[in-house]
Amino acid sequence: MLQPSVSILMPAHNVAPWVGAAIASVRAQQFRDWELILVNDASSDDTAACARAAAHGDPRLRLIDTALQIGAAGARNLALDAARGRYIAFLDADDTWHPDKLHRQIPFMQAEEAALSYTGFWRQTALRRHHVRVPRTVTRDALLRGNVIGCLTAIYDTAHLGKVPMPDLPMRHDFALWLDLLGRAGLAHGLDLPLATHLRRAGSLSSNKLRAMAATWRVYRDHAGLQRSAAMLCLCSHLAKRLKRG
Repeated sequence: MLQPSVSILMPAHNVAPWVGAAIASVRAQQFRDWELILVNDASSDDTAACARAAAHGDPRLRLIDTALQIGAAGARNLALDAARGRYIAFLDADDTWHPDKLHRQIPFMQAEEAALSYTGFWRQTALRRHHVRVPRTVTRDALLRGNVIGCLTAIYDTAHLGKVPMPDLPMRHDFALWLDLLGRAGLAHGLDLPLATHLRRAGSLSSNKLRAMAATWRVYRDHAGLQRSAAMLCLCSHLAKRLKRG
């Protein structure tokens, strides 16, 4: 099999109702040169069967099963180890991409010579659909004051950055990874178009605001190594920007 341009990493744990739509959104991409590596992280429901049914007949989809649950960061890193593409992209199994996401984002990265890029997206709840806008560029210092990179939109170029694993954190491991990548790249480029949809489910890990705030604090203190006063300033800025962004 030829080496694909893009490797898409998808962790999946007990997401049987949604994983088929996530896979379908990848298969619907106008840009066809990709592989999807889905890690079924010891699901106890029909996630594996649903994923295999959605992937049937398409050799670009590769499924890995874990016997014990290793968490989203561990599952993404397991997929990263197996990835063969130059560009590393991320999609959770309950989110979806729009058909032109890769078609727009990969040429955008090439034109900007971007090592790391991100896009706007829709945030979908049971009652509301909100367009999350993004700035054209962001530095590491700016990202510390507010994360503008949605995991479902991020792509990085291993030709510039190598393969960089996600820090082994239960939450906000994606934020910690962007900080690591920006420590190498210096600048990330944003395409302010809503090219994906994030489903915010009641009871999901990211929907618990207090836990999320505590996890962000741990990234500042334990991963980024900020002093307490600097971490508090960054957290306040992060929360203010999150409220403004919606």
